[in-house]
Amino acid sequence: MTPTPLAKGFCFGEGPRWFEGLLWFSDMLGEAVHTVDLNGDLTTLPLPGHAPAGLGFRPDGSLLISSTEARQVLRYDGENVTTIADLSAIVPAPLGDMVVDGTGRAYVGSQAREHGVIVRLDPDDTFTVVAVGLDFPNGMVITADGTTLIVAESTGRRLTAYSVAGDGALSDRRVFADGLDGPPDGICLDAEGGVWAAMTLAGQFERVTEGGDVTDRIDIGERIAIACALGGPERRTLFLLSSTDAYPQRLKGTKLSRVDATTIDIPGAGLP
Repeated sequence: MTPTPLAKGFCFGEGPRWFEGLLWFSDMLGEAVHTVDLNGDLTTLPLPGHAPAGLGFRPDGSLLISSTEARQVLRYDGENVTTIADLSAIVPAPLGDMVVDGTGRAYVGSQAREHGVIVRLDPDDTFTVVAVGLDFPNGMVITADGTTLIVAESTGRRLTAYSVAGDGALSDRRVFADGLDGPPDGICLDAEGGVWAAMTLAGQFERVTEGGDVTDRIDIGERIAIACALGGPERRTLFLLSSTDAYPQRLKGTKLSRVDATTIDIPGAGLP
């Protein structure tokens, strides 16, 4: 698998999501959300005063955006951006990634290196802490049947799974994969249960199966793997976001991040 450059010219890409023929992703220090199509054409939604990270779409097509430092969740309805939840009173650290389920419930991580939490934001915009004690919760996915949530714990170097109840509660915490080659950041899920993970300090993206076996690797050399998403035709396009530094603040004012794409055999599944 040889990745092909698709888009560049932004500061720090995060949270890629495939929706309605476009890859959407955050530019944290660029204070914007971008879209790119398969031809490489970019559009930009400016978000002045916000450092966006996690993205997710509700069933009505509205886009939810986590504003990291403000510790807020924003909503973009195609015309306007509004703040729908202020989580600052209940989270221990800035917000990070999110995943939105089929009913419109969003699970948002608060990225403390220890004692991080996941907050569930319900469709009526009320919110509840549903998981605690995580080591820097980062990328998240939900399986196609809606019964399992998997979260990347970056400083823990593991993927952790939870059972998802009908009311959105999380329980039965367990290790999906441990002792990973690097701190996992953004993740996505394929139809055979494999998790593609950006191994931030390892310079590669890896496909990890339950138990920790690595079945595929994409080496990106000296670049830093940040996040990935499956989309495109038949969800066989793996989008790879990378940068030149793992720490966003060091890249302020630069435009060195990039989106690459490659075709894989096993299609994407579940959410996002």
